Amino acid sequence: MKSRWRTASMAAGWAFPADWPIAAVDDVCAAMLDEADPGDALVRLGRARAEAGAGLGETVLDLAALHAVLTEASHMVSPNVDALPSRMLRMTALGWADVVTKQAGDCTAENPLTGLATAAYLRTRLGEVYRETPVASLDYALVLLRLDVHRASGWSRVVAMTLVSDALRTVFDGGETLATLGPCVAAVLVRRDELLTRRVSNLRVLTADRLADDPDVRPSGPAKVWVEQLPATHDEARALLISLGR
Repeated sequence: MKSRWRTASMAAGWAFPADWPIAAVDDVCAAMLDEADPGDALVRLGRARAEAGAGLGETVLDLAALHAVLTEASHMVSPNVDALPSRMLRMTALGWADVVTKQAGDCTAENPLTGLATAAYLRTRLGEVYRETPVASLDYALVLLRLDVHRASGWSRVVAMTLVSDALRTVFDGGETLATLGPCVAAVLVRRDELLTRRVSNLRVLTADRLADDPDVRPSGPAKVWVEQLPATHDEARALLISLGR
């Protein structure tokens, strides 16, 4: 199993082969072969991957390689992240997030948990936009996404925000500024164009799909997604960001 898992992960694009074989991999394999509950082993795997510097996307793709090996008899398998069982994904993500959250004290322009820019960076970016064009409120807009975290609990809230952050990056992949405004709010600074309405609709659908896959994060949805017009001045825009993040 370990050999097939490694082969599948390497084929899927694992960046550093020498970093792949770790003790947590053996723990997961042992749990799977013994038909024991793999939850704790998957949490340790997520932690170990984060400590080694693997991103969440790379960690999840490696997990998908394991799932493909477990479910397909063929020696050559094709990892499919969307086919991952929700509990398998959740336990690994929790372990990964546990480590990354502890590292969050480092100064950075990026939220280490979601991979989105911080609210401070978005404020800086807005300042550049308002200096760049006198009609920023007409040329740009904010796409907002808010989760109802009051109906979720504990780590489920964190996992839900991580899932919708992935949806945001999938829909807005053209260099837009994506940022978190608060524990349950994300924003995208976008140029207004003829595709904006369609992209917002795609975000609603993709976010709903991400949250529906996991019963523990499903109460956080459906996510509210809308377009917010920018005010006339940068000072008003800064005040808007503060109010939206509450």
